[in-house]
Amino acid sequence: MVYPDLHSIKRELEECDVKEKENDPKTGGRRSAIVFLVFAWATAACIVAQIFLAGVAVFTDPSYWYHHRIFVHLFEWLPVFMLVAALVGKLPKSLRWQSAALVALVFIQYVTANVGNLGAVHPVIAAVMFWLSLTAAREAAKRVRG
Repeated sequence: MVYPDLHSIKRELEECDVKEKENDPKTGGRRSAIVFLVFAWATAACIVAQIFLAGVAVFTDPSYWYHHRIFVHLFEWLPVFMLVAALVGKLPKSLRWQSAALVALVFIQYVTANVGNLGAVHPVIAAVMFWLSLTAAREAAKRVRG
């Protein structure tokens, strides 16, 4: 009968400890929360810029509608990245739902921008998206701080 030596037992215990730390919400989840936080703040900032471009188009120069239409393609995937970070990092359900709601609202924004009278709710949804991204960022920041 072969008995394991102390070095192999120690190595196995260290490997188990590393796996536990990777799954620990205070370590692995913290990294995901930081990534989530960056994406949430970037989303909020991009929404402010997008609202600004719409305002410039309405009140100053209608050619800015082109910039408004193009700029969204630079940040429309941020909520998807937030959702991935929330799922991978096993972040709280509230952050998962908030990022999923942002993904849905991006889709709804495309609908309201292109379907007749629904355009009236387009700026309202933008305000909701801004509020939701700020709420998610603040909650993620609490998680990062511990």
